[in-house]
Amino acid sequence: MPASMDKVKETSKKDLRVRLSDIKIGENGLFPKERLRGLILPLILEQTLAVTIGMADTVMVSVAGEAAISGVSLVDQINILIISVFSALTTGGAVVSAQYMGRDDKKSASLAAKQLLWLCTLITVFITAVCLIFNNRILDFIYGAVEKDVMSSAEIYFYITALSYPTIGIYNSCAALFRSMGNSKITLVIYFLMNLINIGGNAIFIYGFSMGAAGAAWATLISRIIGASIILILICSQRRVGEGEFRIERLLSPEPNPGMIKSILAVGLPNGAEGGMFQVGKLLVANLITSFGTAAIAANAVSNTLCGFAIIPGAALGLALVTVVGQCVGAGDYRQATGYTFKIMGYIYLFGGITNLFLFLVGPVLLRFFNISAEAYEMSVEIIRLYATLAAVFWPLSFSLPNALRATGDARMTMIISIFSMWIFRIGFSYLLCVFFDFGLNGVWYAMYIDWIFRGSFFVLRFLSGRWKTKRVIK
Repeated sequence: MPASMDKVKETSKKDLRVRLSDIKIGENGLFPKERLRGLILPLILEQTLAVTIGMADTVMVSVAGEAAISGVSLVDQINILIISVFSALTTGGAVVSAQYMGRDDKKSASLAAKQLLWLCTLITVFITAVCLIFNNRILDFIYGAVEKDVMSSAEIYFYITALSYPTIGIYNSCAALFRSMGNSKITLVIYFLMNLINIGGNAIFIYGFSMGAAGAAWATLISRIIGASIILILICSQRRVGEGEFRIERLLSPEPNPGMIKSILAVGLPNGAEGGMFQVGKLLVANLITSFGTAAIAANAVSNTLCGFAIIPGAALGLALVTVVGQCVGAGDYRQATGYTFKIMGYIYLFGGITNLFLFLVGPVLLRFFNISAEAYEMSVEIIRLYATLAAVFWPLSFSLPNALRATGDARMTMIISIFSMWIFRIGFSYLLCVFFDFGLNGVWYAMYIDWIFRGSFFVLRFLSGRWKTKRVIK
């Protein structure tokens, strides 16, 4: 056990609290300005691409009408649920690898990376089989009340996109591993290429062959196969490895390591349960929204797409927190872990304020690009303006800050807080406000804001308490 860990365990609870002196870090830290900038900027660009391409995807599908866009948006709720579980598991692997890199143990980081890739691939193949076999039953169970043309679009879109789950597992695993090394440039380039292919495929299949939702699904599948293939080759390439990086060796030889798998799951399982339950809750809420009619479904879909602009800094820098804090903890330097958390959260609020202001002012103009009814447009304007106002304050504390806690190994507590808040506030209050107080679609969004405030408050208290300093993932 490192001496720094012994020191932490002997420290009193009072001394574990975050102190003002911990916030300041100099240029001699693990992540000086140039290295931090090199990590953060590609992540911001990647998240910007994710949102803008997602919006372009929705705009292109909307040409086929509200039934197509509604069907795609409903299935995307399921896809996001499944992808969030993959991402949560890969976060566990990224934390373990980042901590080994902080300890300057490349061999162990590489072995842990292989455990993650094999584990995630096997899980995704199993989930794909389940979704292909029970396609109609799953959709009917969740969205049985939707109109027939909406369900028809949903079924074909779900079947085709389910084929891409193994490629998502491979891509997300490799991308998380590259980020754990502090190399986010590679993921940016590959992600950009994937989305060019996706947009081009949409143009061919939706506009050229009038395939509607099916066209969007095929374009997505092709782009994910290509992206996963490229990033897998790079993570195994000897020629790519630079200073402070590792590669996966002998990929086809699994070399299962129970200790490392346990460490990955120690972070990945609570994180996966948290992400999975979060998306299950969103599915339940989405089912509630289907009872408000097609206009409400479409308004919710386009609002979610545009609101993604507001959280670009938080999503990007939240990923950076996993790498930065993970490596600091691996090096046994909790003062730097604290300082970098405050520094990165400051960036999130600064840049998040800009993107939220942009959404508030320009959002109504961007809505004009979507092929939605006047009723759906009015709903969307009201939603995005309130969202932009509240997201600037509460979103970072709810979704970015907990990444710092997870990077230390404090994943169980974030899971408990998140799941409790999700079921009591986001789900419970959605039904309360919508069914009993007749708020309609707005009630779902109001409940979400209440959830943000509750969970964000607890994460702040948890971080300031310093209890995360007693956690560890690797031995």
